Amino acid sequence: MSWAGKILRVNLTAGTCMAEPLNMTWARQYLGSRGLGSKYLVEEVDPKVDPLSPDNKIIWATGPLTGTMASTGGRYTVITKGPLTGAIACSNSGGYWGAELKMAGWDMIIFEGKSPKPVYLYVNDDVAELRDASHLWGKSVWQTEEILKSSLQDPLLRISSIGRAGENQVLYAAVVNDLHRAAGRSGVGAVAGSKNLKAIAVRGTKGVGNVRDPKAFMQVTKEKKKILADNAVTGQGLPKYGTQVLMNVINEIGALPTRNHRDVQFEGAKDISAEAMLTPRPTDGKTHLVTNQACFGCTIACGRISKIDETHFSVQNKPQYWGASGGLEYEAAWALGAANGVNDLEALQYANLICNEHGMDPISFGATVGAVMELYELGVLTKEQIGIEAPFGSARALCELADMTANGVGFGKEIGLGSKRLCEKYGHPELSMSVKGLEFPAYDSRGIQGMGLAYATSNRGACHLRGYTVASEVLGIPVKTDPLTAEGKPELVKAFQDATAAFDSAGICIFTSFAWGLADVAPQVAAACGDEYTTEELERIGERIWNMEREFNNAAGFTAKDDSLPPRLLTEPAKSGPAKGLVNKLPEMLPKYYAVRGWDAEGRPTAETKARLGL
Repeated sequence: MSWAGKILRVNLTAGTCMAEPLNMTWARQYLGSRGLGSKYLVEEVDPKVDPLSPDNKIIWATGPLTGTMASTGGRYTVITKGPLTGAIACSNSGGYWGAELKMAGWDMIIFEGKSPKPVYLYVNDDVAELRDASHLWGKSVWQTEEILKSSLQDPLLRISSIGRAGENQVLYAAVVNDLHRAAGRSGVGAVAGSKNLKAIAVRGTKGVGNVRDPKAFMQVTKEKKKILADNAVTGQGLPKYGTQVLMNVINEIGALPTRNHRDVQFEGAKDISAEAMLTPRPTDGKTHLVTNQACFGCTIACGRISKIDETHFSVQNKPQYWGASGGLEYEAAWALGAANGVNDLEALQYANLICNEHGMDPISFGATVGAVMELYELGVLTKEQIGIEAPFGSARALCELADMTANGVGFGKEIGLGSKRLCEKYGHPELSMSVKGLEFPAYDSRGIQGMGLAYATSNRGACHLRGYTVASEVLGIPVKTDPLTAEGKPELVKAFQDATAAFDSAGICIFTSFAWGLADVAPQVAAACGDEYTTEELERIGERIWNMEREFNNAAGFTAKDDSLPPRLLTEPAKSGPAKGLVNKLPEMLPKYYAVRGWDAEGRPTAETKARLGL
C-alpha cells in the first residue's frame, strides 16, 4: 500500500509535534489528499467555526500516488474551512513539495490551535520541530524560501509558505511552494497566517517504498504515460502552449468573461494569448515565454517560465523582477487581463509575479479588480477613495492595485476582502461575479451552460477544477456535448465532479483527465494500494467525497439558495458570439441535478444516498 501510514499532528498552541498512525479505514474509503484530508477536517472541526479562529484546523495532505512514478504524482492539497467563503476549502498544488513530504514518510500534517508567535515547521524524515519564524515574518514567499535553504544549509529543502497576503489576512491568500506553484484558491493562506504559521520546510530521503505490487505498478504507469504522450492535448498542446492555449479558443466561442462579465468576448484576447507569449517583442526581440516546466513526476510539463520586458513601466526601476520566473497560466491571464479589459501582456505578468511573490490567488484578485473597475466607471468608487484612476483597460491601475493589495496598504485592504464583501460594502452585491463568495474563473456560463451548473453547485464556490465540463462542451473530451444547451448537463456535471474528486484524492493532476479516464487511474491505484480499487470503486469514492463535502457545507449553514449565479448571468443575455441572446439556464438544470445526485429539493443528500455511500 503506497500510503506512508503516518500523519503528523502539530498543536501550534502547545508547540508540540506528534506522530500518529493513519486511519486506514478512512484511507480505504477516501483514498488520500482531498478526500482523506477532508474526512479528517469534517470529523474534527465544527462546521460553524470561524475560519480565522484557533478552533479551525488546516491540513496539508498527499495522496497514495504522490511521490510515486505515476505521471504527475507530485500533487498535494491544503484543506480547511475557507475564510473567503465559509465553506469547506480544499486547494491543490503541484511542484515538488508534496512528493518531498511523502518521501519523508508522512501522508499528511494537521495543524491545530494558534502559535503565540510566528513559527515554521521543519521536517527531516522522522524529525519534526516547530521553530521560530520571527525573522521570516513580513518576508515574501521568495525571500522565505531563500532564507530557509541558506540558513538550514540545505538547497534540496522544499518549502511551502505564505507571503504578506497570508500574514495580512487577504481573504484569498494562497499557500505557495517552489516559488510559483500554489494552493491558490479559497484563502488557505489566510488561515495559515491567522495561526502564525509561516512555512513548512521538508526534506525527505526515504522514498515511497511500500507500493503493493512494484512490477505491476511500473508496467501500468509506463502504459499510461504513453497515453498522455500520444494525446493531442497532454502530449502537444499543453507542453507547447500551456493552459494559455485556451485564450483564443474560449474567446472565439463567446465564453471569455470580459470587463466583469459585461461582455463574453475580449477584443484584446490575442494580445495576451499563448501565441502572444511566443511572439518576439518589438522592444528587445525576445519572446515573453522562456521555456515550459514540469512538476514532480510529470510527463506533460504545462508550466510556464517567462521573462518580463525590462523596459516595461511596471519594472523599469525594479531589477528584482527581471529574471525568468513563473509565467501566466490561462486562468491568471484571464483574471488579470480580460476580466479587467487589460491587454498589456507585460502588465499581466507583473501582477502575476506579485501574486506569486506574496502568496495571492490571481483569479480572485483579478476578478475583484474587475468589480472595482466597474464600480469606478459607475461613479460608485472615486479616484480619491481608490487612490488612483481605475477604469477598465488600465494596465497601470492593475499593477498598482496588485502592489497595494499584496502589501495591505490603502485601498488594497478593501480589495483583499474579495469581491463579495467589497461589492456589498459599496451597495452593489450584484456586481460580485462569485458563488458562495469565491470568484469565477475564466469561462462565461452563458456560452458554456454546463459550467454554470458546475459553478453553482461546487462545494468550494465558483470553480472550474471541481467539474471541468469545458473538456466535453468545448474540447469534445471524452465526448462532445453542445455548450449552448442545458440538456444532459446535470448528468454530465455530476460525472465530472465525482471523477475529479477521485483524481484529486489519488494525488495526481487533473490535467491527466484530458487523456485518462478513471479506467486508467484504477489499475495504477490498484497496483499501488490494493485490488479493490476498480473503476466502479473510484466512482463511488468520488461520489462519497462530494456528498461528504456537501454535508459539511449544509451543516455550516449553506442551503439550496446558495447554489446560484449572479443576476447578470441569469438575466443579461450574452451580447456577441455563438451564445448571443442566451442567459444561463440554471433554473432548468438545478432541480434535475439534485435528483441525479439523490438529494432532496433543498439540496440535501437523502438518507438512502448517505446509506448507499456509507456516510
